[in-house]
Amino acid sequence: MSISSALSAGVSGLAANSTRLANISDNISNSGTYGYKRVNTSFESMVINQARGDGFYTAGGVRASSSRAIDQRGNLVSTSHPLDIAIAGRGMLPVLDASSVRAGESATSSNLLMTSTGAFRIDEQGYLRTDSGLVLTGWPANSDGTIPAQSRNSAGGLQPIMINASQTAAAPTTRINLGVNLPADEAVGDAAGTARKVEVEYFGNLGNSEKMEITFKPDVSGTAGARTNRWTMEIRDKAITDDPSTPDDESLIGVYTLEFDNSQSGGGTLSKVTTDAGGAYDPEKGTLTVPGANGPITINLGRYGDSQGLTQLSTDFTSANVTKNGSPVGSLTALEIDENGSLQATYDTGFTRTLYQVPLVDVPNPNGLIAMDNQTYKISPESGAFYLWDAGDGPTGSVVGYARETSTTDVAAEMTDLIQTQRAYTSNAKIIQTVDEMLQETTNLKR
Repeated sequence: MSISSALSAGVSGLAANSTRLANISDNISNSGTYGYKRVNTSFESMVINQARGDGFYTAGGVRASSSRAIDQRGNLVSTSHPLDIAIAGRGMLPVLDASSVRAGESATSSNLLMTSTGAFRIDEQGYLRTDSGLVLTGWPANSDGTIPAQSRNSAGGLQPIMINASQTAAAPTTRINLGVNLPADEAVGDAAGTARKVEVEYFGNLGNSEKMEITFKPDVSGTAGARTNRWTMEIRDKAITDDPSTPDDESLIGVYTLEFDNSQSGGGTLSKVTTDAGGAYDPEKGTLTVPGANGPITINLGRYGDSQGLTQLSTDFTSANVTKNGSPVGSLTALEIDENGSLQATYDTGFTRTLYQVPLVDVPNPNGLIAMDNQTYKISPESGAFYLWDAGDGPTGSVVGYARETSTTDVAAEMTDLIQTQRAYTSNAKIIQTVDEMLQETTNLKR
């Protein structure tokens, strides 16, 4: 009977609106949950048979389906902690459950979790994790801060990020920039030929302080009073020998002849470098590399015609613009993550080093991911296989420190849906009441 199908349709309406009510309650209760993705409810009709002109019709009813809008992005809000992390755009952070880390499990496709935001802190074991037990993972950097090549479609290279809060580190000097001016009035024939010296402190492989001495000798040969615009540069590494009895020439690691331009367009700039001993000068980069006691060191003289490098002008000798990289031994003072996902450690000597690279996980269909606790998600056949991107590459956005992603729940919209759901539920209940009354009338008929 059609009246019986009406009863079934009313019951299905109650069930469907109950599902919608549950989803709305979940959305509203998580309106303040960072990284929460709201659940959508859609209704689909069920047809038992097509409407016919004979007056007979069987009601099919309705069914509800739920889906989580994982690809929606909540607003980013600023915080005061550098390891509050969010994503500005597409992509998710790779994390592991703390229980998996404690069990010594490596990251795999089956246990890898993803989240769009997290407040990470160093725990008692040194792991970078959230209060809910999500451990951030990444690719560990080499000692020089570079990231080795990694597989992008496998989680095998990811490691739980562990920080030793009491760690110390140093950075050896690998580059020296010589911003020196040589007095042009001394590179003159028959002049006194006074040598000029620059002593540069640099840092060895163990953070030890060493000295490099660079001597400039003017060419005073030729006609008296005529400019030669030529100097000899000698480079000595005092770390090779600190014994005063050892001949100084043993520390000589480079000898170069420098010639300077005296034309109207390039007066005072470097015009030619001749290598007498040591590594060859590269005119494209304006650098040369010498074999120091702690390894090769690149010295930047400046390119030909470059006024920012070595110069020869008619003014005093100055070495105020000599700079270098490297750092002595320092203690860890701060951790930050940059927009490319590089986890940077800063030490009290001002030295900064990359410890890990945190990639972003992306899948073809984010809405096909399996939702787990604590705003995390797992791969499923519907989501497609994952790929690990450097933040900002491909379709992924950038990593943002000092930020959290808010819930995608719109409370006003959910309250509107709640009113509609209440009215729909009441109406379906009325259908059941009406059918019950009609059936009661049928049973009351007398023969």
